[in-house]
Amino acid sequence: MTGVILLLRGQASPAPPSSVTEQHEVSKPRPASIQSSKTLPESPGKEHRDFSEEHSASVYQKNKQAAAALAKINVSVQLVSMKKTEEVPLELYVRGVLAGEMPADFELEALKAQAIAARTYIVRHMTNGLKEPVQITDTVQDQVYIPLKKLEKHWGSETEEKLAKLTQAVEETTGQIITYKGEPIEALFFSTSNGYTENSEDYWANPVPYLRSVASPWDVTLSPKYKQTATMRLSEFRSRLGVGKGAEKSLKVLSYTEGRRVKQVKVGNKNLTGREFREKLGLGSSQFTWDIQGNWITFTTFGYGHGVGMSQWGADAMAKRGRTASQIIAHYYSGTKIDTAPVWLGRFES
Repeated sequence: MTGVILLLRGQASPAPPSSVTEQHEVSKPRPASIQSSKTLPESPGKEHRDFSEEHSASVYQKNKQAAAALAKINVSVQLVSMKKTEEVPLELYVRGVLAGEMPADFELEALKAQAIAARTYIVRHMTNGLKEPVQITDTVQDQVYIPLKKLEKHWGSETEEKLAKLTQAVEETTGQIITYKGEPIEALFFSTSNGYTENSEDYWANPVPYLRSVASPWDVTLSPKYKQTATMRLSEFRSRLGVGKGAEKSLKVLSYTEGRRVKQVKVGNKNLTGREFREKLGLGSSQFTWDIQGNWITFTTFGYGHGVGMSQWGADAMAKRGRTASQIIAHYYSGTKIDTAPVWLGRFES
């Protein structure tokens, strides 16, 4: 096969009132144990260079088999907001995802862990079959991918420096993917934990052996998204949940997950999962407290994202403590190993 082309598819809160009349606490966040750091998501730019040439010589010498296999693969990314597609080599796609999913000033080993997770995601989709094009967007529905021209505008004079760092993270992991019992994993990741990650079955339906709840205490002090608030009118609260007037008075948490998030909640005559409650209200996390103030309800959330898999801020904290990308991956994806993509890419050779 001379070339494989993947077709990739890539809430509101008014100001709170003044006096508190009710307060409900769901679970207290755990203290953290590491110094803080500040970073906001950023991305790379610079000219569109070919990984099979000037960018990858050093790493390709380490893994020529990976280089040869990856050189055959182009990725056609559907840029949803721009209503067009962009075709790039697979490793450049990984770099674009790295730009969209993790701040460039995170530690190199954290960036490498993210690059391996991003590559695993796309290789897993390839192993599910290439007879019909894989449909993935450049959005959070799949993996956020930032096209180079957009990154140049975003980074400006810092483009060359930041791009070089992301390129290094991709090159030093060329061809690497995460596997469990010989197969690429569902390499889920999210922004910020509440101190723990979630078991897969506490957010989705099925237990996955490598997506287990583990401690991630560093996020508490490191991440700017660890603690956030969302305020809405009680009328909006009821409307989103489909409950009647006064239902907020019966709002009660029934159970918690191993990861210290809400598992089941009761409001009015409805029982909802923590995920359903979070998604219907647009909350950052399913660990929360709430205050009812007159005609308003304010939620304070702890952590950001679904909580399953690798915490990105936790990964950065581990890297700051001297952990390698492989150690970060071993922590967040239980019982996995790092392998090379050509084993799976070879399945599609004909």
